[in-house]
Amino acid sequence: MTTGRWTSVRMPRLGAAAAAALALLLPLTGCAQEGTSPAAGEAKGKATASAAPADRVEPLSGDPAPHLPAIVEGDDGRRVTVRQAERVVPLTGSISEIVFTLGLGPRVVGRDITATFEQAAKLPVVTRGHEVSAESVLSLRPDVVLADSTTGPAQALDQIRSAGVPVVVLEAAKDLTDVSDRITRVAAALGVPDAGKALTKRTDRRIAAAREKIPAHHEKPRVAFLYVRGSASVHLIGGRDSGAGSLLEAAGALDAGTESGLTKDFTPVTSEALAKAAPDAFLVMTKGLESVGGVDGLLELPGVAQTPAGQQRRVVTVDDGVLLNYGPRTDQVLTSLVRQLYRDGDR
Repeated sequence: MTTGRWTSVRMPRLGAAAAAALALLLPLTGCAQEGTSPAAGEAKGKATASAAPADRVEPLSGDPAPHLPAIVEGDDGRRVTVRQAERVVPLTGSISEIVFTLGLGPRVVGRDITATFEQAAKLPVVTRGHEVSAESVLSLRPDVVLADSTTGPAQALDQIRSAGVPVVVLEAAKDLTDVSDRITRVAAALGVPDAGKALTKRTDRRIAAAREKIPAHHEKPRVAFLYVRGSASVHLIGGRDSGAGSLLEAAGALDAGTESGLTKDFTPVTSEALAKAAPDAFLVMTKGLESVGGVDGLLELPGVAQTPAGQQRRVVTVDDGVLLNYGPRTDQVLTSLVRQLYRDGDR
């Protein structure tokens, strides 16, 4: 029997504006590994798109056999016993990524809308928009369901529990320091702690290697994380709790929103907010940038063109579904950020 006690790491709740915006994100999310928009360091007015790598996760070698039952305590305070893991349903794309990378992909029988990487793409979807359908989940006869604190509605999870299915809830990842712990927790719940250790070691090593690519001597660029959805007229700038600050710090940059005093997760984009943030570059999700008409469309938003980043057309992009996953592909996110922020000539 595998036993693991999980210490809860409580993260700030998203504000109303951010929650509404992120709800709009979920049906549109992709999981490609790197952005394909213009690199931040390219000359003004020039853009060269690079070929996007295959949208796949990289499972560990071998076929781990779960040692069950496993008893874990989720971040909702519930003690859960997982007796079988032949039919697994992860309810977020980030958790799906971990399960597949642990080598347990053949056991996954359903996915949520954000798990669009190649190995999961053909699985039945168990969410409607951004909400879990209990009926869809239960129709797959799962042995265990993995969720996080952003999964809802709560009634759907309660309905799944009432049917006798173990539901393990993790706190949503919001920081680079959550990566190893999150992998360990998923592995513990599925009875493969050794695979969790191996994946954690591999992921930590790759993240460290990505950080080593930052130029030794450089002035830290101020980068503003913009969450934009043109079709819904959602234009937000990330602050202290947006989830991007840890990545920017790891990439050797400053989170311009946080540095300018934005204490919420997201704040509406205004000329005043951007003038105070004074970013040298923007970080934008790939689909978000597409939704506003690319760099040219982004420059039409209030105050964007007047910033140092806007004047130099410095836009860094990473695909939506992987940017804030904080999982086995986070090293690829950091590599992409570093590559786009610092050109070879800046080393």
